[in-house]
Amino acid sequence: MLYKCESKEKNKILGQLFLTNLYISAFTFGGGFVIITFMKSKYVNELHWLDEEEMLDLTALAQSSPGAIAVNASILIGWRMAGLAGMLAATAGTILPPMLILSVLSFFYTAFADNPYVALVLKGMQAGAAAVILDVVCSLGQNVLKEKSALDLCLMVAVFFSAFFLNINVIFLILAAVFAGIIRTVHVRKKR
Repeated sequence: MLYKCESKEKNKILGQLFLTNLYISAFTFGGGFVIITFMKSKYVNELHWLDEEEMLDLTALAQSSPGAIAVNASILIGWRMAGLAGMLAATAGTILPPMLILSVLSFFYTAFADNPYVALVLKGMQAGAAAVILDVVCSLGQNVLKEKSALDLCLMVAVFFSAFFLNINVIFLILAAVFAGIIRTVHVRKKR
């Protein structure tokens, strides 16, 4: 249910949504759930705009939606308090600090990219990311092998071959896998 308010009160709410989310986003480190805790403290305990149950519901929605949980929560709280304008104000307050920080870091990245120590750190980070990706691939591959499904095994080999040797864009491979899954599901349902 949208919070109903007069124009002057709505402008005050919009400003408070923006500044509160700007402050929380700028000075909170540790991820979305930490930011949600501060939002709860501000919007439930201090301002009394939401009650505990409503904040819990909004958090569940924010967590289950694609995207960053802090941004999703900002969208939902902003919409709840002041409609579209509230959603825009809260979201702008949430995304501005990370955007500014990343912009500054990217500017300095080009300045430090030629530094041999920075280059070594970045190479190490690439190796770490590759190891994590390899671990996920091996785990998922083991699950496919455990199922002993000829179709899944053929699909896995075909996708690897297409990506690694033929350089087919991953988007097309994902769409092909989705299509194969749809065909398989329709085929299984027809058998029932």
